[in-house]
Amino acid sequence: MMKRLAMTLVTGILSWGAVSAQDWKPADSPLFTRWAKDLAPDRVWPEYPRPTMVRPDWTNLNGLWEYAIVHRDAGRPESWDGKILVPFAVESALSGVRKPVSPDQRLWYRRTFPAPKLSDGQRLLLHFGAVDWQAVVWLNGTRLGEHSGGYDPFTFDATSALKPGENELIVAVWDPTDSGAQPRGKQVLQPNGIWYTAVTGIWQTVWLETVPAVYIQGMKIVPDLDRRAVLVTVQASEVRPVRVEALWEGRAVSQAEGHSGEVVTITMDNPKLWWPDEPNLYDLRVTLLEGERTLDEVRGYFGMRKIEVAKDEHGIPRLMLNGKAVFQFGPLDQGWWPDGLYTAPCDEALRYDIEMTKKYGMNMARKHVKCEPERWYYWCDRLGLLVWQDMPSGDSGRNAASKANFRRELQAMIDARRNHPSIVVWVPFNEGWGQHDTCDTVAWIKEYDPSRLVNEASGWTDNGCGDLSDMHNYPGPGMRPVEERRASVLGEFGGLGLPLSGHTWQDEKNWGYVAFPDPKSLTDAYVNLLGRLRPLIGQGLCAAVYTQTSDVEIEVNGLMTYDREIAKVDVERAAAAASKLFLPPPKVSLIVPTSEREPQSWRYALEAPSGEWMRADFDDSAWKDGPGGFGAEGTPGAVVRTPWNTSDIWIRRTFDLPTIPQQAEIELLIHHDEDAEVYLNGQKVAALKGYTTNYQIVPLDPAVAGVLKVGKNVLAVHCRQTGGGQYIDVGLVVVEEATP
Repeated sequence: MMKRLAMTLVTGILSWGAVSAQDWKPADSPLFTRWAKDLAPDRVWPEYPRPTMVRPDWTNLNGLWEYAIVHRDAGRPESWDGKILVPFAVESALSGVRKPVSPDQRLWYRRTFPAPKLSDGQRLLLHFGAVDWQAVVWLNGTRLGEHSGGYDPFTFDATSALKPGENELIVAVWDPTDSGAQPRGKQVLQPNGIWYTAVTGIWQTVWLETVPAVYIQGMKIVPDLDRRAVLVTVQASEVRPVRVEALWEGRAVSQAEGHSGEVVTITMDNPKLWWPDEPNLYDLRVTLLEGERTLDEVRGYFGMRKIEVAKDEHGIPRLMLNGKAVFQFGPLDQGWWPDGLYTAPCDEALRYDIEMTKKYGMNMARKHVKCEPERWYYWCDRLGLLVWQDMPSGDSGRNAASKANFRRELQAMIDARRNHPSIVVWVPFNEGWGQHDTCDTVAWIKEYDPSRLVNEASGWTDNGCGDLSDMHNYPGPGMRPVEERRASVLGEFGGLGLPLSGHTWQDEKNWGYVAFPDPKSLTDAYVNLLGRLRPLIGQGLCAAVYTQTSDVEIEVNGLMTYDREIAKVDVERAAAAASKLFLPPPKVSLIVPTSEREPQSWRYALEAPSGEWMRADFDDSAWKDGPGGFGAEGTPGAVVRTPWNTSDIWIRRTFDLPTIPQQAEIELLIHHDEDAEVYLNGQKVAALKGYTTNYQIVPLDPAVAGVLKVGKNVLAVHCRQTGGGQYIDVGLVVVEEATP
């Protein structure tokens, strides 16, 4: 069904100004991917860049351009500094330059191309996939226009400025990076920690396209499963009749006619639905008509799917895909490359990350404070990967002008990617970065694109609007309480770190949330984390985002190394652990409640007790009585009912069991800061290092069930604190898997 379209994407390419490979080489860099060695300047990113709306007649302008870096206030340079390989940012190694551009400088580009032959009133369109941040474009000295926005495509009609023979194309770019208020994601002028190298200039494909005098400018495609229809709105340069056809395996299965600018409804009998494990895509053929004569025709595709939040049979709001509760699990995907920065070396590399995400058993990715070229979403559509799309962050709430710019770029982000069925969630804000007018922004997105969910702010500052309640918890996992309307999700967790020599951005001082010495221990910890997600799903967790796809610069918490050479987390073990997350949610029941919601009585001691204090028959009558939890005010996630400010605390409580749970897992429900040892009836069942910032379920060995007995049982805990916050509270839950 999609084979013909895929072939169309790489046909019709003409490349002018080709140069030999010896005219270009990458600049020095700490790290390269395997694809860099095959990069040829006369064949760089040759694929058709807009797979949702394809025409065969186009010209790729990627390749070697001239460049110069001058003062911002200077005019066009009289001489050029050298050659730069487009579409790689000037700071990247693959550009061949790898130089910074400061906010008081401007980056200039120049190249020439021969004029194409135009007939019958044809127009020549000049397309830019993305330029960061502000671009001014001239053709043969005529100013075609200006565009501000680092992540969205833009187009100029170059016809009137075209001349016979060679044509000179000039582009000037200014980018303030983190000295400005514009959306910029994780780019900074001084990279450190979780902040990465700046990206300036052209970083997606530049191309020419010949179109008829009256032509199709764009499309909006909205699947409507409730009506078994797809709604298509065609934008054209003039109002004309349109015919829209849906095709399956090359055969038209439905069509409808209308006019450009109006919604054309195609009904679909028994539509094949789009799922992550079965990403069915229909081809789309759109024809602009004048009577029976074809004025213009484009090809595209669409997927029939519906995303919503609805309650399951237990009254828990869940993420529903096509009417079915589907747990969404995937990586925080930064989309950075050691040699190309914002730009992958090639289409194969772009696809590789998605394929590896699927091999890890994941069905989703959160594209983190960055937008990708359309071909990334195209591969998500084809390979079956749900996408949460972040708006690139910045100091966008600084003033009225920055807010207006944010809204304009937010709208451009949605407009450019709304036809991709893989995208199911828009995320306007991350962790309070530039967050402003949150609920107004959410309301606007919901009205502008009602076909998707909105995660108002991933992590941190929650205003109670949108469709999701999103917690960040490192290493985690954790979740916010189940709400009446919104789905509870874990927007970031994990961050397990491992630097591998020869595959890092720098040799030392690399960073991760938690460090591990080797791939096996890293994999063990990862599998353990996923095991701890399982009971949270039973409690109402609907999605989880693991940090992250690959290492990025000094961050070494990726599933893969930054150069994508090594899968640090074992793929087979990880996929097996992930597969359990998609089973029906388990039933989670309290057998020993914590004091999170209601105070529970404990006996406690602040000095080391003599004797075997953890035994069920130990005499604790000399200990103090107090309600849990025990700790210091201000400790994250703590519900302090009894103050504790010494280095150690010992606590005991008794509980009665009328029966012993069978065919179920006994697990801890615990919030500890810091190290905790837990005993049941005198037997140690857990030794936990470090601290948590909320209540978490911790799996126990299945043999623990044999430690419990009908009637009286004793739970005993020792917690040690060395610095910062302190807290301890413990309970027990039973996790029972659903019967098939």
